Amino acid sequence: RKKMTSSRRHNLKSVLLAIAKSLLEKEAAQVITDKENYMAEHCPPLSLPGSTQELQEFCKKLHQDIDRIDEERYDLNTKVEKANKEIEDLKIKVIDLKGKFKKPALRKVRMSADQMLQALLGSKHKVSMDLRSNLKQVKKEVKEEPADVGDWRKNIEDKAGMDGRKKMFEGEA
Repeated sequence: RKKMTSSRRHNLKSVLLAIAKSLLEKEAAQVITDKENYMAEHCPPLSLPGSTQELQEFCKKLHQDIDRIDEERYDLNTKVEKANKEIEDLKIKVIDLKGKFKKPALRKVRMSADQMLQALLGSKHKVSMDLRSNLKQVKKEVKEEPADVGDWRKNIEDKAGMDGRKKMFEGEA
């Protein structure tokens, strides 16, 4: 197989881009003409009445049209949402039938313990995980131990001499 030269590849690429540009321009012009045709067909030119009574009637009619169109939009939106949900359910069924399960990418979620319990138990249960508030208050009792008052001279005499020094080093070690 022969490889394509870079000049030929560049030439084909520019031709493709030119064709794509012309197609996009034609499509944009077609969209504009379709829009104009639709507006001319469904929205006749506006003629405002002269008197206030006729103007009020016209406004009421416009308001009713807006309400009707809004209801249609809402109905279509709910149909689309229902269809999307059904599509998702069918996709899950197909995956289950194939037996190949795709692991979803898990995201890190930062939640406090209170938020986690509230999510698990529902919003009805108000659970507080403030552990310090649940602890009992304990008062510390300070015990005073009587100091062993002895003869200080006796302690010095015990440490005097080689036996005393030996005891002193053994006690520290």
